[in-house]
Amino acid sequence: MEETKNTNENPVERKPKNFIYEIIDEDNKNDKWGGRVHTRFPPEPNGYLHIGHAKSICLNYGIARDYNGKFNLRFDDTNPEKEEQEYVDSIVEDVKWLGGDFGDRVFYASDYFEQMYQWAVELIKKGKAYVCDLNAEEIRASRGTLTEQGKESAYRNRSVEENLDLLERMRKGEFENGAKTLRAKIDMASPNFNMRDPIMYRIVHADHHRQGKDWCIYPTYDWAHGNEDSIEGITHSICTLEFQNHRPLYDWFLDSLGVYHPQQIEFARLNLSYTVMSKRKLLQLVKENFVDGWDDPRMPTISGYRRRGYTAESIRNFAEIIGVAKRDALTDISLLEFAVRDDLNKNAQRAMAVLKPIKVVLTNYEGEENLEAVNNPENPNAGMRLVPFSKELYIEENDFMENPPKGFHRLIPGGEVRLRYAYIIKCEEVIKDDDGNVVELRCTYDKETKSGTGTSTKKVKGVIHWVSAKDAVDAEVRLYDRLFVVENPGTEEDWLSKINPQSLEIISNAKIEPFIRNAKQQDKFQFERMGYFCVDTKYTTPGKLVFNRTVTLKDSWKK
Repeated sequence: MEETKNTNENPVERKPKNFIYEIIDEDNKNDKWGGRVHTRFPPEPNGYLHIGHAKSICLNYGIARDYNGKFNLRFDDTNPEKEEQEYVDSIVEDVKWLGGDFGDRVFYASDYFEQMYQWAVELIKKGKAYVCDLNAEEIRASRGTLTEQGKESAYRNRSVEENLDLLERMRKGEFENGAKTLRAKIDMASPNFNMRDPIMYRIVHADHHRQGKDWCIYPTYDWAHGNEDSIEGITHSICTLEFQNHRPLYDWFLDSLGVYHPQQIEFARLNLSYTVMSKRKLLQLVKENFVDGWDDPRMPTISGYRRRGYTAESIRNFAEIIGVAKRDALTDISLLEFAVRDDLNKNAQRAMAVLKPIKVVLTNYEGEENLEAVNNPENPNAGMRLVPFSKELYIEENDFMENPPKGFHRLIPGGEVRLRYAYIIKCEEVIKDDDGNVVELRCTYDKETKSGTGTSTKKVKGVIHWVSAKDAVDAEVRLYDRLFVVENPGTEEDWLSKINPQSLEIISNAKIEPFIRNAKQQDKFQFERMGYFCVDTKYTTPGKLVFNRTVTLKDSWKK
């Protein structure tokens, strides 16, 4: 397998430093791994990846890339009751989309089951593992407390021969779920709970998504993790901080086996405001229909963000902005939204879209014409487009007020406003229905005020967007907002009650300028003055355009 190469002459020097890079630099200086750098991303396929996983992917792949090393995608598929092929497929897609280049290095813990079993046999022969008959509750009770040491299992001193026989019978399926476990024999008095005879194997009679019924005993994460890293030749096993107390066990297993021993390094996981990151909570949101699946644009999943219109580049930039820390903290979601805006502002095609239309009739205008509009003012190579202009137009409902507050610079009775890329118009008459609702504005236009070419020196404070009524494309627009109304919903006891009731507003009759009818799924636009939007991949059909709001033009949640 070929290594991932970086074309930069000195790639590491071009990257911002963090403590993990400093560790690797020191390792390379001392030739600790023979100059090798080999990382991995090891998800459990029991759900879709979220933004926290994206940070880990960017870190692990980025390290391999910057040191001309290797990067593995490895599935920790050791829990058949919660894992599905759907999750495997989604994870592969997400890692590729994010830019994590794993080449042909896709691995599965289940491929190593036989090797891990043989290593378990070896530990039994060394007197370092035993079969225990205590159930889960009894094991939990026997582990002690922070001030009291644990109590040794009555089965701890079984003979090597008995343990080998029982483990083989466990593998053959002779015992029910929970009847027995294989435990490491370490130290029930250890101040580290993870070292108090942890479980290595438990009995699970369930079909595995890859192994079928071949196995009915499955390794725990602590037993499997270091073994997998060792088998794959990982140099730096990068984990989040919750595994820091597990590192002594990681080391104990590998040292007891006497096999290749990678280095585990911990960093702070990503905690994002107005978001829950627990897979259990995310699964509950999906199962109980609080959201429209794992890829709902309100979800913090990579697939949800992709459907919402976030770009891979913006997520990678976000990972660079927040950096790598040694202490957990709550990251403001506005930093992620900033990264998205920054990327889309430079790359998104501009368009005029009226989400809540009100008709404007220009009583003194006849005919029709095409006006030039800028595709992207941030990109001089983006060019121009032609926007049709006619007698009947649509403007935003809230761009007109009969009794405006002070400082309102849009259209009012008797007032003037400029139509973007077009003319100055004046409101002459307001037409209402029987209920008093404004349904039409009769206006006049000043032909001498054509944008860019007019001879008039007339100036107005307000500029609003519009679309030609006869040329407009109908679309549905989904205005997504933050899913929760509190900053840290994961800490709330009744966290589901903190869901934002305005997290989704569906607008069924938006009007957009005509070039938009050629838009493809996932195409991204800035609807001028309205925000950034993308074509939805789920509800768009050949006869119906649906747009998701990716992010507003500015942070509307600022205090």
